[in-house]
Amino acid sequence: MKNFSLMYPEGKQPAFKMLSSDACNDLSLDMIIEQIVESDAEMKTIKRMMMEIESDPAVIRYRCDIFEDILEFPELREKLKEMLEQLDYLKNFNKSFRDESIAPVWQLINRLLELGAYIDCITGIHNALNNNPIRSEGLKSLREYVSSVYTDSGFDQLKKDISKLTTETSRIKSITLGVNLDEMLRPTSVGLMSINKEKFDHSTILDNFLGYLSMFSNVITKPASAGSAFNGMTRVHSVGNSAGDDPLMKNLTRNVSDMLGSTVKNLKKNLAQYINISGYSLTKLIPEFLFYIRWADFCSRIQRSGMPMSRPEILDTDRKLMSAKGVYNIKLATLNLKTKTTDIVLNDFEFSEEHGIYIMTGPNRGGKTTFTQAIGHIFLLAQHGIYVPAKSVSLSPCDNIYTHFPADENKTVDLGRLGEESKRISSIYAEATENSILLFNEPLATTSFAEGLYIAKDVVRALRFLGARTIFNTHMHELAMHLDEMNAMEGDLKVASLITGIHEGKRSYKVFLAPPEGVSYAKDIAEKYGVTLAQLKSTKTRN
Repeated sequence: MKNFSLMYPEGKQPAFKMLSSDACNDLSLDMIIEQIVESDAEMKTIKRMMMEIESDPAVIRYRCDIFEDILEFPELREKLKEMLEQLDYLKNFNKSFRDESIAPVWQLINRLLELGAYIDCITGIHNALNNNPIRSEGLKSLREYVSSVYTDSGFDQLKKDISKLTTETSRIKSITLGVNLDEMLRPTSVGLMSINKEKFDHSTILDNFLGYLSMFSNVITKPASAGSAFNGMTRVHSVGNSAGDDPLMKNLTRNVSDMLGSTVKNLKKNLAQYINISGYSLTKLIPEFLFYIRWADFCSRIQRSGMPMSRPEILDTDRKLMSAKGVYNIKLATLNLKTKTTDIVLNDFEFSEEHGIYIMTGPNRGGKTTFTQAIGHIFLLAQHGIYVPAKSVSLSPCDNIYTHFPADENKTVDLGRLGEESKRISSIYAEATENSILLFNEPLATTSFAEGLYIAKDVVRALRFLGARTIFNTHMHELAMHLDEMNAMEGDLKVASLITGIHEGKRSYKVFLAPPEGVSYAKDIAEKYGVTLAQLKSTKTRN
């Protein structure tokens, strides 16, 4: 169990690439994750895991199997949520019980409570995994491990012993001491004779005499203070002398501490078979369980809203394919869970050798950005094993997702917007490989049409040479009119024209293969920035 993981099958080591902060922002990753988590700590954990892009098909299929089990069995998911709380409790408890400054008796009690929580946790996981017909290799391996611990460790007997021991410990009311005296009746040593369930009874045969004697010797008995090392027990004080100066108290403290300390050490040694003292192997799975549970809850909510979520079919990496039916943007579905006001349009899409690089055009606010983002979501979710927003999807994993969306104006102060865009394009191209996914959203829109078109042609030619699956979303319809010229360039994937359509004069948000619908770059840009004649006139009223 030492290296067991729900994210990686046995024999597979992490080999991920990191999604950039720009890509996280362009894909609205924070906004989506905020809808599935319950705390800032969960947000950080799940975002970190989502930024790790694994491309090994075996790893991704392993994750898909586990996710499907957790999604399809709600009762298993609920039990695992309860188990998460137990594991988190154990994780924190493991830190506290190591505090050697607390009294040995409390170390003993804490250790027993810890063991009880551990048994409850193992029992809960064991029952949850055995009561559901799980199919995934990962959860079956976990079930096998947990079952071996559960059946081979005598949990039933241990549970009874712990229950009895904790009950007995909580009932300690007093201790009986044996004191050795010298010739002058001065205490020379003390020993612990017994730990008792009853409080000390003053009605002894010497009680009257000792009461009389105490008027002269000032020797009395007092209960222990609440903050002492002997909480719940009684000890002897000598009036006028502190415990640190009293030989009796020195001996008492040393003997009791030694005895209880020895008990704690023996308990740790004897029960080592039940708990991995070095780190609790199961607690290491907390982030992974959290990841699957939160995403499964989210996907279940999307499905209940009426939108499709499907398991992705994972193809070999070198095929560079994707075939999807009924694709939509998961961000829209997330917003729709609250408002229920958006009609979400489903689209079919593919990457292939004939259609590997798309120049995507269409009217302003026609859904180009939304669709471009949706393709990024498909790959991101699929490669983490999560169901994707589509009726069906098969894809070859990518090694990373690179995005180029309009830059924050604060980042363009030094280079200017065109300089900043050019720098980002160059950086993306340098890092990307033929197995990457590249998503460009209106690049080069801030320069003149002639300059933008000139640069864009060279960029698309370079992308064909690279051979990476790409969506190049642009207002430059003319770019898509030169497909033959660009496809004459060396490369494995051909460039195709993709458009968002107009139906009966309205934006349909449907995406399909077709030549661009005209030279509308200037008009679309003018509409986007509100500088058409109609838009400008609408801001003014004439007296």
